[in-house]
Amino acid sequence: MYKTHTCGELRATHTGQTVTLAGWVHRQRDHGGVTFIDLRDRYGLVQVVGDPNKPDVASIQDARQEWVLQITGVVRRRPAGAENPNLATGEIEVEVQSCEVLNPAKPLPFLVYKDEDIDENVRLKYRYLDLRREKMQKNLILRHKVVKFIRDFLSERGFLEVETPMLFKTTPEGARDYLVPSRLQPGMFYALPQSPQQLKQLLMVAGVDRYFQIARCLRDEDLRGDRQPEFTQLDLEMSFVHRDDVLQVVENLFTEMVKTILPEKRLLASPWPRLTHAEAVEKYGNDKPDMRFGMELYDLSETFKNSEFRVFQMALENKGVIKCIVAPGCSEFTRREVDDLTELARTQGAKGLATLALSTEGVRGTAQKFIKPEEVEAIQKLSGAKTGDLVLFVADSRAIANKTLAALRLHFRDRLQLADPNLLAFGWIVDFPMFEYNEEEEKWDAAHHPFTMPKLEDLPKFETDPGAILSDAYDMVLNGYETASGSIRIHRSDIQQKVFQLLGLKDDEIQAKFGHMIEAFEFGAPPHGGMAPGIDRLVMIFADEPNIREVIAFPKNQAGRDVMADAPSPASERQLKELHIRLELPKEEE
Repeated sequence: MYKTHTCGELRATHTGQTVTLAGWVHRQRDHGGVTFIDLRDRYGLVQVVGDPNKPDVASIQDARQEWVLQITGVVRRRPAGAENPNLATGEIEVEVQSCEVLNPAKPLPFLVYKDEDIDENVRLKYRYLDLRREKMQKNLILRHKVVKFIRDFLSERGFLEVETPMLFKTTPEGARDYLVPSRLQPGMFYALPQSPQQLKQLLMVAGVDRYFQIARCLRDEDLRGDRQPEFTQLDLEMSFVHRDDVLQVVENLFTEMVKTILPEKRLLASPWPRLTHAEAVEKYGNDKPDMRFGMELYDLSETFKNSEFRVFQMALENKGVIKCIVAPGCSEFTRREVDDLTELARTQGAKGLATLALSTEGVRGTAQKFIKPEEVEAIQKLSGAKTGDLVLFVADSRAIANKTLAALRLHFRDRLQLADPNLLAFGWIVDFPMFEYNEEEEKWDAAHHPFTMPKLEDLPKFETDPGAILSDAYDMVLNGYETASGSIRIHRSDIQQKVFQLLGLKDDEIQAKFGHMIEAFEFGAPPHGGMAPGIDRLVMIFADEPNIREVIAFPKNQAGRDVMADAPSPASERQLKELHIRLELPKEEE
């Protein structure tokens, strides 16, 4: 070994010991013939002090940032008053007896020793340098702790970790597959897994009644701050369970995790709140609510059923709704600020936005002259709005009103700093619709995925009213993100066949794509269910990071490129020939 101790472990109790350290030059300072270096490794920093006039120490004077050094020296206490209370090793320093340069470093494209604003593409191009920074090291350590906790927790409760194939066949998960051509079967393709959904259900048929996997999944979809083409999830499945059995295991897992590895955070509630999908959408405007703050949506349709305000009348005549939120302390917003809010509402599909400011001088706003005093009083009674608040109304279809007010709610959350970053508002959303109607293709789509069990009492509705069928699906939400999705699965071949048929699949298509699943269910498949919390997204929230790239060692950029390795990149003619592939690229515009 190149070292006897790490840079972060030396303390006053090591005083007088001769030690050998190896690491990177974090910072270097020359003080009157004596060189001070902060030597760094993954475990911390230690100050080493050397006299470059000594032959075995001379190279210490040449060392610059990020040079790799091996230092041998004696641990001594720092002079009185020179201690560093912000450093774990701050009571001591190492008097250098010998210094060897293991590897010099050329000037870096950015500083590693301090957290500065760096262009993200530069950080990603030199990711191996970016990962040396303290913040990124902390994120990797946090991610490791989360995954280790999951493995230990589930293993202690009888779960088996089973690996499933990366090369499988296409699955209907709602996104495009990454296809892998087969060299040995020309014209045939594997698909990289969007999730191990079918395989974990087959493990239930196999009698592996408690399964989990830290699963790598891939989806060829457009990217966002909380999405990558490849991602990691905790894949979990259990046999002989109802919905609440699955929810209890996962709730216990994350409740204990927060207590153990995130003591600075606190839970909003334990047990976690549960909302039906319909309740969440009506109360918060979407099905992944941030419950750390109020600003709930209120339905005022009944209040304004006899309103003389033409905008409100038209919405109700078209079977729409009138809903509002209350922005606390915002009654003094300027006309320009209200115009900006109206523009935000329009980006969500709303035709406009009406406002009512409850100021100390009376009621003002764009809706002031259309709303009667008794209606103002009814609004205040229903919503709790008080003097100093701004009431924002959307009169539109229920879907547009909810979507628009949800966006405005989050806007005010950030603008007014209403959400405590150290509060973790876990919650469950249950009773999702089973199907969604695709207007463009004029057919039904699965709201979650087609292996989700419908509520058994809703089975007669397959022929009469598919849109009214509820599923045994559930989501885990946290601070405004969907962090897990799951369901009780179909384990009966007749129900699975019925679902596929409603989705428009022909019998021969069902057999070609899912024949192995249908057949497996005919060999004694147990009732089962599970879910898949997203590890990247959860660690992102735990680390207070703005996007998941900050908690992934080697992520793709927003265009889906690995700028460090310059991937994706062209394949050679030989590779394409072996795979029986001919390229037909789009012509470049002249």
